Amino acid sequence: MDMAQFFSTEFRGQNYFFNAWVIANESAVEMVFFNEMGTSVGELSYRNDAVTFSSNVIPKTAMRYIKPENVIADFQLCFYDPVLLRKPLQDCGLVMETNEGRRRIFNGNEVIIDIKKTGNTVELVNHLRGYAYTLEGDFSEIR
Repeated sequence: MDMAQFFSTEFRGQNYFFNAWVIANESAVEMVFFNEMGTSVGELSYRNDAVTFSSNVIPKTAMRYIKPENVIADFQLCFYDPVLLRKPLQDCGLVMETNEGRRRIFNGNEVIIDIKKTGNTVELVNHLRGYAYTLEGDFSEIR
């Protein structure tokens, strides 16, 4: 994946909107977030089993609630091959169910993450942590 995406999220009753450039492959995920004026508001990277996030705009206190590791994990749950995701999830006691553009992660009988892909939109709801994302982009070439 090497593409622009529109990213919107609701967290703790607040809505946030960003444009993002996302580059992802089997060895790394790189995201650069921009505001409406094209100014960078942060960068998120996952390489060599390490996650880094930097921003001169997002206050450090906000990072207590927004974990970069969770953003990367959510991205992987949305876009990575479900066959490859099942084993690590099982190792954590979780189960992934896939069905026609929908992925659901269960802890026992409880759905903790619900992901819906429709056209060029991916919606993720994390019931466990209480937030939701919507990603918009040209996902036509992505399973």
